[in-house]
Amino acid sequence: MLQPISSLKRLRTAAIVALPLILAACDRAVLNPAGDVARQQRDLIYISTGLMLLIIIPVMILTVIFAWRYKRGNKGTYDPEFDHSTSLELVIWSAPLLIIIILGALTWSSTHLLDPFRPLDRKAAVFDPNAQNEKALRVQVVSLDWKWLFIYPELGIATVNELVLPVGREVRFDITSSNMMSTFYAPTMAGMIYAMPGMQSTLHAVLDRPVSDEGFSGMYTGAGFAHHKFKLHGVPAAQFNQWVARTKASGQGLNIPTYLKLVEPTEKHPIVRYASVEGDLFRRIVERCVEPGTPCMSEVMRRDMARGGGSHGGHEMAPGRGSLPGRGQPEGALQKSPGEIDVAPHFTAPQDANSAAGVNQPEDSSDTNMSSFQPRRSPLDRATAQS
Repeated sequence: MLQPISSLKRLRTAAIVALPLILAACDRAVLNPAGDVARQQRDLIYISTGLMLLIIIPVMILTVIFAWRYKRGNKGTYDPEFDHSTSLELVIWSAPLLIIIILGALTWSSTHLLDPFRPLDRKAAVFDPNAQNEKALRVQVVSLDWKWLFIYPELGIATVNELVLPVGREVRFDITSSNMMSTFYAPTMAGMIYAMPGMQSTLHAVLDRPVSDEGFSGMYTGAGFAHHKFKLHGVPAAQFNQWVARTKASGQGLNIPTYLKLVEPTEKHPIVRYASVEGDLFRRIVERCVEPGTPCMSEVMRRDMARGGGSHGGHEMAPGRGSLPGRGQPEGALQKSPGEIDVAPHFTAPQDANSAAGVNQPEDSSDTNMSSFQPRRSPLDRATAQS
């Protein structure tokens, strides 16, 4: 019986010793990013963790010290009359308060500086000084089942499950989804951004160095969620231009019929490159009118504005669904005259004023009926009673 126990202890000791070595060999994208935005987010993780450890580590150390110092048999100072220590109170309350203030300031500043809709203030000019003056590259991202479509509108090309970006150049991503909510996440480049059908999100990012990594959807999107990934390649500008030339020479174009076939659910979809893209495809995806004959959301809203239903931008709109044709606006009770409002009589006391309920006859049924209602009588009933 002692041998299994000793074996378990040896295994546990070996696991504890090997764990730091295993973690030291990890090269995770979150802690080793290739993008400036992801690097700032990593620094926030380090700073927040360090500030919290300023409280956690002393508490753990003091727990061991107190347990050893005041255990039975040790000579410790025992003061049964102790009730207050100003210095101890200052330490207990000031340290957490300062950490909360620092974390709040970091959260407030980083929320504004790392806003995904905000263009980057600093770029990877250290790696490629010429990219500092270049216009941001636009990439339109569409989340499909279960693959990713990337459209380069300025270059007139598109890819499936492959995102190639020039190093040192700012990139603006316009992100949407075909039919379900997901997240566009490339951990080595920037943070996680929602991709929602009928809506468009924006992300500004940049890669500081060449990288070959992977991006994926951070939300469960169905049966093919495990393969809802794409390849991310950061390459120098010259190599990026060569890749664009090869893609344009592929000969395959992305039009409406091709997209309708592409949008069908598939798993482990191979990388596909398109030499041309239909001009307003991304807009039609966002407005959910890719299929022929389907009205776009902007057209539907324009029709609703023409028919009326509210006020936008100071423009008054005609009455909408609240009004009935030929009958005008319906009148509520507050718009009627007092004579038209008929309320049923309501008594909050027993009908027999000479007998107080619950006193003379405790078991009578009227004692439990403290409120009584008189039913409304119709004109026909009143006429019958008078006759």
